[in-house]
Amino acid sequence: MNKEIELLRIFRVAAESSSFRDAAVRLSTSPQGVTRAIQQLEQHYGEVLFHRSTRQVRISAFGEGLLDQVRPALERFEELWRVPGRDEQTSLSGTVRITAPLSLGTRAVLPALERVAARHPAITLDVRLSDRISNTVEEGIDVGVRLGFMRDSRFVARKAADMKFPIVAAPHLIRKVGVPDTIDALSRLPTTASMDLNTGRPWPWYFKAGRQWTPIAAAIVVDNADMELGAALAGIAFAQLPDYVVAPYIASGKLVRVLEKEESSAWGLYVYRPQRGPVSGRVRAVFDEMLAAVKSLPALR
Repeated sequence: MNKEIELLRIFRVAAESSSFRDAAVRLSTSPQGVTRAIQQLEQHYGEVLFHRSTRQVRISAFGEGLLDQVRPALERFEELWRVPGRDEQTSLSGTVRITAPLSLGTRAVLPALERVAARHPAITLDVRLSDRISNTVEEGIDVGVRLGFMRDSRFVARKAADMKFPIVAAPHLIRKVGVPDTIDALSRLPTTASMDLNTGRPWPWYFKAGRQWTPIAAAIVVDNADMELGAALAGIAFAQLPDYVVAPYIASGKLVRVLEKEESSAWGLYVYRPQRGPVSGRVRAVFDEMLAAVKSLPALR
């Protein structure tokens, strides 16, 4: 069993590294040793885990699926192997810097950090909420939340939730202007536009089959999800918002979901931490609570 666990550990490190050579450095072994381990796993599964060329190594679709299973399994094993209480009190102190989108501030970040503060009062929590894409490494971020699959080898990422992007409106606005039956019909209706702070342009709305639609003559332009939610609840406009923002209001009838058949596939919400060698107890404590909080966000089925 030890051999199999070690093979999977090598696979995880290789998947999170820019090359087999980089993985070998992190594992204190040779690139040939990493290659042999990957080949053994490929023979076992009968699937290619990495596409290799003279210029790069890229994880395969099967490899990505295996990685999603391997990460939590290995982390659970490492947690079970750790001796409870050993240096626990001395390790769980110091500062942990966290970043997340604004819309997750009170919905996930605060509940997670309330639990951390109650259990580990010696940890100082430095929270930076922003919808801008931050330079996580340069800013010294320890734990973050990001939308979309993370392939950056500098980070360890765990998928916490699948997020949908429904189109919603208040019932009294629908009674006034009607329900759009096509995406193009949105052009004739009042909509919100949410500004991408990284580009200075409105975010496009996302639909199935990769289609995008950008509000041209929006009824209201905002720069955060809660203002957009407020505009939808007030009956000012139709809006496209993450399901963790609108699911409670859809359930209560305060918002109505439209164009459901045109919705895009769900996007992943990831909790991540940079690769900086051994993980301190304080970072692990915050990471685990953030993961649990994001997993418990409201969702649409």
